[in-house]
Amino acid sequence: MSRVYSVDPITVIPPRCYLFVPASRPDRFARALASGADAVIIDLEDAVAAHHKPTARTALQQWLAGRAPDATPVIVRINAGATPWHADDLALCAHPGVGAVMWPKAERPDALHAAARARHDLRVIALVESARGIAHAREIAGTPGVARLAFGSLDLALDLGLRGHDEDDLAPHRAEVVLASRLAGLPAPIDGVTPSIDDDTRLRADVQRSRRLGFGAKLCIHPRQLPVVRAGLAPSEADLQWARRVVQAAGSAEGAAIAVDGTMVDTPVLLRARAILDEAAAASAHPAPP
Repeated sequence: MSRVYSVDPITVIPPRCYLFVPASRPDRFARALASGADAVIIDLEDAVAAHHKPTARTALQQWLAGRAPDATPVIVRINAGATPWHADDLALCAHPGVGAVMWPKAERPDALHAAARARHDLRVIALVESARGIAHAREIAGTPGVARLAFGSLDLALDLGLRGHDEDDLAPHRAEVVLASRLAGLPAPIDGVTPSIDDDTRLRADVQRSRRLGFGAKLCIHPRQLPVVRAGLAPSEADLQWARRVVQAAGSAEGAAIAVDGTMVDTPVLLRARAILDEAAAASAHPAPP
């Protein structure tokens, strides 16, 4: 089922940088929120060892209870439905300080309805990271309560049995998540993590691929990744200059056929140029948190 945005997606830019922080490290929560990330994901799943999960959940409960009612909401990545921690994790997300739940191993659209039973207005970021999840991505995207899709590249490669693979090998599956999001009227999806924390060259290449394939955000595992991701997903100065030339030329043409930089400007090209300028204007008017 397709949907429309409740707000103009150009006026309100969805988050571009999502930063993970382990739920077992409450001492890092405030730093994560002050890092400049657009959204913080407190992780009860992969970042927490099995024997620490109950204590990590308790620590997160206590931290949420001590926050001001108007504090910035966080996202909580819970454990998957087949695990013994899932029900308690989901119950924790009923707290109003949780803005959304990240649902790992999203595969069955009907399972996602449990989020509404925890709290009727709880939004879901569905993490598609298995072959079954890719197969059902369009149904998952159309499930009521799902606010955005995320692409779990590492787990998907493992599930598909890829060995020594290049990230480009996952391009068809990334494309399916982008297409599913568009058909459902969701914001452009969130791409997976770059595990190399200190390799800015690799990170820039990953972000360029994300944007090229239609993703609008990226998962980050360290604050130092945020500036590279933010810059890579925003319109570049070259993009802005091109868009200004196209819009100016079209405005002066009075309906006549025109070319900019040796390329014919038709309606899709003009719409793309206007979208770039609108995105930059909205980002300037509503900047990401410092």
